[in-house]
Amino acid sequence: MNATDRTPADLLSSALSSDPGRPLVTFYDDATGERVELSVATFANWVAKTANLLQDELSAEPGDRVALLLPAHWQTAVWLLACASTGTIADMAGDPAAADIVVSGPDTLEQARACRGARIALSLRPLGARFPQPPEGFADFAVEVPGQGDRFVPYTPVDPEEPALIVAGREFTGAEVVERARAEAPEIGLTGPGSRVLSGLPYDTWEGLNAGLYAPLATGGSVVLCRNLDRLDEDALDKRVESERVTVIAR
Repeated sequence: MNATDRTPADLLSSALSSDPGRPLVTFYDDATGERVELSVATFANWVAKTANLLQDELSAEPGDRVALLLPAHWQTAVWLLACASTGTIADMAGDPAAADIVVSGPDTLEQARACRGARIALSLRPLGARFPQPPEGFADFAVEVPGQGDRFVPYTPVDPEEPALIVAGREFTGAEVVERARAEAPEIGLTGPGSRVLSGLPYDTWEGLNAGLYAPLATGGSVVLCRNLDRLDEDALDKRVESERVTVIAR
């Protein structure tokens, strides 16, 4: 990673330049049996398309608040980096009524209706599939994102000193996210390129976001992000750790 990286989007750009083919996010849902592996390049492509959706289709501007009513999931990680790319504020589990845009999973649609701005819904089905029937009052992310551009350039450069993330009631600038991710990576056990963390932590705390996204990105590592990990017994977990070449577990 480059010492000059000041925002999470910078970290992703550096990863893309240095080793685009390596795994970045491997996602398991132990309630459905889903497994998805995204290389740096594939993840960055999803981020670019989502950032273009935010900037061009939803008219999001730097400083706008995006309430993310989403679990720990690979698509949530995409949205976090898309917000970082556009200068919008990713508000994890934030109040939809106070947000300019809301992004909801299937279990929080009623709560999300409190948002008076744009509403995006994610089915969170395997392979990013569409809703069988789009929720009323929402745009289906799986319908909207494929046609977006594969490259993203913000209309306004992102200021690393502006707010970028709100989680558990605390606000972070983009620079603070990067600095804290780097500083705390050794505490998690991420020591540099090749480190691979298996995280079963939710995304509603800084610790969950850091282990499940930011610290691996900041150190050249990768994450095995597990939803519903409590459904996995210890033998199955040991096998996953071995097969995925996990170096540290956060749960």
